[in-house]
Amino acid sequence: MKIGRNEPCPCGSGLKYKKCCADRQTSDAPPGGTAAVMDEVHEQLKGRNFGSLEEANAFIAGYMQKRNQAPFEDFFGLSSDQMHCFLNFPFSSPDLITFPSCLNAPPQAPIMALFNLLVEGIGEKGLKPTATGNLPRDFCRQTARTYLGEERYQEYSRYGEIRSEPEFFDLHVTRLVAELAGLIRKYKGKFILGRECRALLADKGLAGIYPRLFRAFVEEYNWAYRDGWQEIPFIQHSFLFTLYLLKKQGAEWQTNRFYEDCFLRAFPQVVNDVEPVGEYYSSEDVLRISYSLRCLKGFLDFMGLAESEEDSERSICEGFRLRKRPLLDEVVRGL
Repeated sequence: MKIGRNEPCPCGSGLKYKKCCADRQTSDAPPGGTAAVMDEVHEQLKGRNFGSLEEANAFIAGYMQKRNQAPFEDFFGLSSDQMHCFLNFPFSSPDLITFPSCLNAPPQAPIMALFNLLVEGIGEKGLKPTATGNLPRDFCRQTARTYLGEERYQEYSRYGEIRSEPEFFDLHVTRLVAELAGLIRKYKGKFILGRECRALLADKGLAGIYPRLFRAFVEEYNWAYRDGWQEIPFIQHSFLFTLYLLKKQGAEWQTNRFYEDCFLRAFPQVVNDVEPVGEYYSSEDVLRISYSLRCLKGFLDFMGLAESEEDSERSICEGFRLRKRPLLDEVVRGL
C-alpha cells in the first residue's frame, strides 16, 4: 500500500506522513509505528480472496478509514483523523471546531488589557517610535504602572526603571502581535491604528479585536521568542490539542506537570527533535520546560484562557497549576 506524503501517517500520530514516519524510513521496510499498522492490515487480509487488485485496495482503504476514525486513547478521545485536522487545519475544520469572528462581550485577558492601553496611547495623534522602532520609553513606563498597579510596578522595577519596550515584555509581545494582526502599523514615522482596527473598535469593540489577536498569536507570532530556549515549532503547531485538553480537564485545578504528561503521551516522537542542554537538561526536560513556558503560561494565561497559581517553593517550570477560564468556551467552540 503506497502512502501519499500529504496523507495522515498510518502510525496514527495525526501528522502528515511526510512529517512523521516517511523521513525515518531507511529501507524498504515500513518504519516505526507504520510497520505495526501494516501488520494489522496483513492480519485483516488473511483468508480473504479478492477478485481484483482494485477490490483489495478498496478493502484496505475502508479498513484504514475505520481505524483512523476510531477514538485513540493517547489522544484522549480524539481519532487520528480528528488529530490530523487539529494539527493541519485548525481554522478550517468547522465540523470539529469553530472560532467566532466576534465574541459576545469584551474579553478579560492580559493581552486585551495591554492592547486597550496601547490603543489609548496611540489615540488620534499616534506614537512616535524610538530609534530602534519600539514604543517610547515614557509610554512603556506609564503603561506598566497602570497595568501592574503601583505596588507590583515597584517590585517589577526594583532593579531600575523600564528603559525600553522589551523590558516590559508583555507590552512588547502585545505590540508585535497587534502589528502581525494588522491592527496597528507605522505610518509617517508614527504608530497608528489601522483603518480596519478603527472600524472594528467602532462597530464591535474589543469583542471584535480579540479573535484577530488570537489568530495572529497562534499563526504568526513565534512563541519561542519569549523564553530563548531552542525552537520547537510543534508546541505551537499543536495549540488546538492543548485547548482540547484544557476543555476536557480544566474545570478542576491541574498541575503543569499533568499537561506536560498529556502532551508527551500524545506526541512522544517530538522528543526526538529536541536537543539536550548540557548535562543538566535532557531532551525531555527541555521539551517540558518549553511547553510549560510557551503554551501554558505564554499562551493560555496571556490570552486569558486559563488562570494559574504558582507554587512559591518551586520554579515556574516545575510548580504551578492552572484551570480554564470561561473565556475558553467562547473563543473555541465545538471541542
